[in-house]
Amino acid sequence: MGKADQFRDKAQDLADQARAKMGNAKDEASSRASRAKDRSDEERRAQMEAQDRFDQDYDA
Repeated sequence: MGKADQFRDKAQDLADQARAKMGNAKDEASSRASRAKDRSDEERRAQMEAQDRFDQDYDA
């Protein structure tokens, strides 16, 4: 095996590692997004009310 083959193999290994890391990052982002969708309507309503109170206090 020549030097060119070694570099080619190393480059392929690094490309595979990068693809795996990108896949893991996408999976994590997807799971975080789905957790946000799973929040109940009550939690959303409570968050909106809290934001409204904050906005009113800030405006006053």
